[in-house]
Amino acid sequence: QVQFVESGGGLVQPGGSLRLSCAASGSIFSIYAMGWYRQAPGKQRELVAGILSSGYRNYADSVKGRFSISRDNAKNTLYLQMSSLKPEDTAVYYCNTADRGWYGFGSWGQGTQVTVSS
Repeated sequence: QVQFVESGGGLVQPGGSLRLSCAASGSIFSIYAMGWYRQAPGKQRELVAGILSSGYRNYADSVKGRFSISRDNAKNTLYLQMSSLKPEDTAVYYCNTADRGWYGFGSWGQGTQVTVSS
């Protein structure tokens, strides 16, 4: 089973940028649809952005135009470039394999905390 290690989170001011990385174990990373998810305190985990093996991308309305998902299959790594960050982007961010409904179905990692605050 593929496992994930997220990194790149931190404290950033509103309007700032961060780049998250997700390192995946296993050589079959390239065949899966992948997603970035986030969970804010007291809220359910939600899809932020997803990418198919073909390169097709799907974004939550709240992040369109600000976030960009990409993948490097040779490095088994998923990325999330975040810009124009807002306080409401504060959450723990996770990556996972995604099913057809963009729900994460693999093992969840520890996630990486993103805090947007002045």
